[in-house]
Amino acid sequence: MIELKSGTRIWIAAGFTDLRRGFQGLSTLVETVLEQAPYSGHVFVFRGKRGDLIKLLWFDGDGLCLFQKRLERGRFIWPQATSGTVSLTRAQLSMLLEGIDWRQPQRTWEPQSAG
Repeated sequence: MIELKSGTRIWIAAGFTDLRRGFQGLSTLVETVLEQAPYSGHVFVFRGKRGDLIKLLWFDGDGLCLFQKRLERGRFIWPQATSGTVSLTRAQLSMLLEGIDWRQPQRTWEPQSAG
């Protein structure tokens, strides 16, 4: 996992993206469509049309990083909105990367009272 500084925001680009795009194409989308700065240090997450592939664009202070993950089974859970952005927490990003539904995670147990 990448080490994110405190205050780093994680943005999902709603809808799907042509993931043939690389550094330049995705950073242009960040500027024009998401209206964000690709060199801000924030993380931008894009999903392909089939839903089994995502790319993350992130500036680590030295240069742009482009990460890609493909699920061998299943699909990445994505917002139903077709445009705009959705903000995630670090925990939600971790769940997303593992193919877990980050929107409504379920506890496997309920805490019991101490009494």
